[in-house]
Amino acid sequence: MSRAQAESVIKNIIREIAQECAGRGNAVSETLVAFMVKAVVLDPDNGFNVDRSLTKDDVQKLIDMCVEKLVDTESPSLETIKMQVYFDMNYTTREEFLEEHRRVLESRLQPVVRDITDSRARTRDEFESLYRKMVSCALLKSGLGSPTDISVVREATAALQSVFPQTELGNFLQLNKVDKEKQLRELTQIMTGIRLFNRNAGKGGQGIDDLPAILSEAIPATKQNLDVELQRTTQLVFKYTAIIEKAASVVGYRDEIPVEFIKQAQINCRQHEVFLRILMNDVVISAEKVALYERGFQDKMQFLKETVQSKTAVPTAQVYPLFVDLSVLWLGFQDEMVLLSVLSNILANLDPFTNIHREKMTDDVLEPLLTNVRSEER
Repeated sequence: MSRAQAESVIKNIIREIAQECAGRGNAVSETLVAFMVKAVVLDPDNGFNVDRSLTKDDVQKLIDMCVEKLVDTESPSLETIKMQVYFDMNYTTREEFLEEHRRVLESRLQPVVRDITDSRARTRDEFESLYRKMVSCALLKSGLGSPTDISVVREATAALQSVFPQTELGNFLQLNKVDKEKQLRELTQIMTGIRLFNRNAGKGGQGIDDLPAILSEAIPATKQNLDVELQRTTQLVFKYTAIIEKAASVVGYRDEIPVEFIKQAQINCRQHEVFLRILMNDVVISAEKVALYERGFQDKMQFLKETVQSKTAVPTAQVYPLFVDLSVLWLGFQDEMVLLSVLSNILANLDPFTNIHREKMTDDVLEPLLTNVRSEER
């Protein structure tokens, strides 16, 4: 069977499983079905040989097994697969997420940028309109305040005028599209740096949140939430493992809760723990990044103050790069804010996938089982 034929067979299997589940009142996504098919086929206990093509009987057996598992709403095993699907669809590395985040922002701003670069302003009113669009674009790119807030616009306009007066628009319009976009980026960075510098000096900063202060509280809070979840999850793993080991050592072991359910619950917890540790690692990296950005930001700000105060006139070639540096460091804070929000959201959304066994395996249920284990040990 060719690769194309195999893919066609798999797609048909997935489609049929989804339809059967829907017919039994359980709507499932094809993504979830695909994960389930893979899990069932790769489980050696199910007897599928991955080294040969599936027979007609194999296909029917696979469909039946997957449907039964997907409609079992009390199965920790199904919740584990759902958890895996959710994490796979929503989590990515820091670098990949930030790259995608910036791509989306650039895409959203493209019409605004195009409106500026395609401008053919001729009259005074048209030049004033173009300048206002450049201020709005810079605000949207920087994320420092709303372009609909008059006080923010006034402050941003003053910052832009100090480096790019409206009289420069004629020269700007002579540039090609690529150079116009490049200059817009540079002006945004310089304007952002100026506004941050003025804010630090107590002379502005309208609409600029104190991101370092917010992050200094948000990161430890998120880390604590993760610590609590990890502790709770690892404790459950230890308890489930103890019960499973006891059951394996006792011939004809029987109890109120089937051992298979406890095994599924243990696997669910272990998967949850793996994902929590991945999130924790990202939060730790965020804390390190923020500390690095804070030191860099304070050092650059201090150097800029000394540079400006020591001279009556500072060459633009000397001071503009410092404003750009401030802007780049502030972008780092913004990145960490976005990432922390995403990580917190994923953390919250993972929890419901553990509810089935946690609601069933309460302390009242677990304690007698664990008491028996302790008695056996003594």
